[in-house]
Amino acid sequence: MDPGSDGMSLSQECRVPGAQLYTVAKLPAVRAAMDENRPLKLLAIGGSAAPGASASYPAKLEAALEHTLPKTDVVIDHRGLPGEIASGAAERLRTMVAEAEPDLVIWQVGTHDAIARVDADAFASALSEAVAWIRSHGIDVVLVDPIYTASMAADVDYNRIVDAVRTVAGQQQVPLVRRYEALHYLSSRSDKGEGHMLGRQFRLNDLGLRCMAEHVALTIATSLMRTESGTNPKADPGAPPLTVPQRAPG
Repeated sequence: MDPGSDGMSLSQECRVPGAQLYTVAKLPAVRAAMDENRPLKLLAIGGSAAPGASASYPAKLEAALEHTLPKTDVVIDHRGLPGEIASGAAERLRTMVAEAEPDLVIWQVGTHDAIARVDADAFASALSEAVAWIRSHGIDVVLVDPIYTASMAADVDYNRIVDAVRTVAGQQQVPLVRRYEALHYLSSRSDKGEGHMLGRQFRLNDLGLRCMAEHVALTIATSLMRTESGTNPKADPGAPPLTVPQRAPG
């Protein structure tokens, strides 16, 4: 089967046409790990899961990736913080990346910024700078844009954040999971609207997390089809070293 075909690797309740699900870009660090037959190390940051569901996200993502990439051992380090905005995650990135040493960072981003009314230009600048820093160290990035809810569909500021994530993904040439469009599509086909995917306070429930995990896995698999074997990620020789900042005693 072609893992990039629409819905081919998605369960029935999670199926979304590819054009509304992702934009793809090359993933040289992921391809290198697979070519070298070593475990694929992922760092997952951000997150919008309902209480009790968030703990299941790493397991769901690991299961979806190992189903889509059956010959690859996937190791996930999940470091999402509830309510964290992009600038806050960017401040933690140096430590997180140095400790996890990932091949790929999967970043759910924008929902909390939009709710907090972060200025869209400031958000885009912080996100772009952080993504560029990650990539300068030869690490791939996949972005996941904000959650869709009918109550925010007409909110201009919310949509500016959604658009900003897409713009940064295009400018930085990284894959994007179009979660907003996917949830919009799925909610339009359910008599419960987005209620069957979301819990309270803009957070994904168990089914929502499973679908997102499948959508992330399919985006990665489809992007890998565009990435040639033998491609090596190129770290910027001028990038700062990945050292963990020393904490002051006490």
